[in-house]
Amino acid sequence: YRLNMMLWLVIGNGVVFLIYGLLCLFTNHMLNEFKRYGLIKFRKLTGALEILGGIGSILGFLFSPPLLLFSLSGLALLMLLGVGTRIRVRDPWPQVLPALTLMILNIYLLIRFI
Repeated sequence: YRLNMMLWLVIGNGVVFLIYGLLCLFTNHMLNEFKRYGLIKFRKLTGALEILGGIGSILGFLFSPPLLLFSLSGLALLMLLGVGTRIRVRDPWPQVLPALTLMILNIYLLIRFI
């Protein structure tokens, strides 16, 4: 049961980051958000890292524990930076919560798999 639950958490986490990464790369909304953050030059890198982290976490769970740990660490760091950015631009807490939740989830998964 626990392995099954962890599998679904990792897959769900990976899929969320694949979607966010694609949105980051290909939508005007995310382009405007990164402009608002003053981080436009990091938009493509962020999107690519989210996609790679999402894929890496799923493949790492299935085939490579070191890849899983590396991917979860990277995604947790990205979300820490995302939380910091949203706080810096004074976004309301409901807008901070998705990044905060994903950061906590990735830290939780990382601790579970160490």
